[in-house]
Amino acid sequence: MFVVRIPVSFFPRFVACPIANIEATMKLLSLWTVLLAVVSLVLYKIFLSLKEKRRQNAEAARRGCGECPMLPKKDILGITRFRESIRATRADRGPKYVVEEMNALGKDVHTVQVRVLDYTLNVTRDPENAKAVFSSQSNDFDIGVHRTQSWKPLLGVGIFTSQGETWKHSRALVRPQFSKEQVSDLDLAERHTRELSNRISAGVGGWTETMNIQPLFYNFALDTVTEFLYGYSVHAQNPDARAALPAVKGMDEPNLLELGGNFDQGKRWIEERGAFYKWYWLISSKDFDHRCREIHKLVDWFVQTRLQGGEKEKDPQLADGRKKFILLNELAKETQNPLELRNESLSLLFAGRDTAGALLGWVFYFLARNERVFNKLRTIVLETFGAHTTSEISFAQLKACQYMLHVINEAFRVAAVIPLNERVAVRDTTLPHGGGPNGDQPIFIPKGRQVLIATYAMQHRADLWGDDVEDFVPERWESKKAGYEFIPFGVGPRSCLGRE
Repeated sequence: MFVVRIPVSFFPRFVACPIANIEATMKLLSLWTVLLAVVSLVLYKIFLSLKEKRRQNAEAARRGCGECPMLPKKDILGITRFRESIRATRADRGPKYVVEEMNALGKDVHTVQVRVLDYTLNVTRDPENAKAVFSSQSNDFDIGVHRTQSWKPLLGVGIFTSQGETWKHSRALVRPQFSKEQVSDLDLAERHTRELSNRISAGVGGWTETMNIQPLFYNFALDTVTEFLYGYSVHAQNPDARAALPAVKGMDEPNLLELGGNFDQGKRWIEERGAFYKWYWLISSKDFDHRCREIHKLVDWFVQTRLQGGEKEKDPQLADGRKKFILLNELAKETQNPLELRNESLSLLFAGRDTAGALLGWVFYFLARNERVFNKLRTIVLETFGAHTTSEISFAQLKACQYMLHVINEAFRVAAVIPLNERVAVRDTTLPHGGGPNGDQPIFIPKGRQVLIATYAMQHRADLWGDDVEDFVPERWESKKAGYEFIPFGVGPRSCLGRE
């Protein structure tokens, strides 16, 4: 018999080698499969993109549209420009960045396309395009879903974040509360103005020391708006003036001290998320979540005070027997849904506090730097309203003080409290200007395209406002009848309800 002795140690090597090869082969095949899938997906996306581009070109030609100039890319994907815009936003110079980049393409170029990563948007500073987006073609545009999702964690579904029929419902609920008779009572504003003036102490020669007054204006706006909306002022200006708040069953008393700070940080996070547009979901933080929760607690407390308060909270009386107007009470007559009451009133609180506080700050900023304007306005105010703080002032008198309105308009123009607005096309449409060699041909806007209306850039066009466009000159409003080049409160169906 022929016998061969084989060492035991041979078998593991003999058996393991094929298994190891199979495993390596399977891993390689898996890797190739994934790679092939990724390449196929990229090629499919490129195919769809080219197909859509051909469709858009054909549709643009059919509609007689010209080519819109493209803002030059700084790299193949547009990442550099995206990073620049984010840095400008964080540095509070986003509006100036838009002007600089458009001017670099040409001061007579007022509408451009911008390619960023995998999407294209249009930016315009043309009044005719603003008119189309906001008014004459407003049915072709709405706010974008990415704006809605960026703002929703703080504001919920309300008048600033909803679309379509939901927005129409919000508008119908809120709009009746802003009649002139209801918002023109100056007693509330006078009380908080006195609180503001008490925080500013005169120094040598009647002038104050150098101080930062912007926080005082935000506190003034917050105090005024919370009392107008909820009947209770948070008294951020003077915490000692806070009245005892009624208890709400099942809820702890909210933190009033941090409301202003929560709004500031919440707004910062919203702006950051908005700047990232379709990638807003990348911007999340525990701090943002905390700010939202604290603000919601406060507003929910006000809402439950009204809902649980019965008749005594329904129509409170002033000392002189007049009914005290409280917007939340009026909303509660239309709906008892606590979430709806929170979202709608919070949207108004957010907008009222931020824009009013910012505008006041800019007005005093420009007055402090333009002695001629300050002296002229002060003389007119003293002649119109008197030198004593006890003088009676009516809403009609304020509206009739033309130079004061000119100062406010000029502050709005130069500073642009809302420097940028946006809409998204809900169907294929056009804008009247921006195409062709001279920019006087229409341009095609495909469904889903975001359009940014650069109001700050529009209000800093020398060809619309004159060579002194960068100067603060209220007198320009004596003869200026502005059209769509000046829309600080918006225009069309979504125009600001509180412009009065």
